[in-house]
Amino acid sequence: MRKSLYMNILVPIDGSKYSEKALLHACDMAKNNRSRVTFVYVVEKSIPLNLLDRKEYLKILREFGNKVLIKGKNTATQQGVDSKIIMKEGNIHDEIIKLAKKEKYNLIIVGNKGLGATARFFLGSVSSKLANNSPCSILIIK
Repeated sequence: MRKSLYMNILVPIDGSKYSEKALLHACDMAKNNRSRVTFVYVVEKSIPLNLLDRKEYLKILREFGNKVLIKGKNTATQQGVDSKIIMKEGNIHDEIIKLAKKEKYNLIIVGNKGLGATARFFLGSVSSKLANNSPCSILIIK
């Protein structure tokens, strides 16, 4: 059997229906190619908030991210796919790109839209920025 080009897959997830679709595609691909999957949730820290709101807001995002990651890992386990989870904090696309470079991922699978039209207005599309700056191949799921 030929070894897959995509043995190490990174899947940014945010709880949106598009990231759920990306997660399912990644599980299917991993199962068929005996690949490793890592789910990453990035707590966006660049949205301007006043100091009192910021601590509580970040706490809520961390709790939400943890739930999203655990749900993703459970879904992968049910699909028979071994996975790991990582939570990062910072600028979403920068953290994903840094992780992809550091851990030498072969493929990033991401939904074409995530949560929050307002954040997308201020920050730009994460999938678009990843497509333009990724150190590896990227699969954008619609």
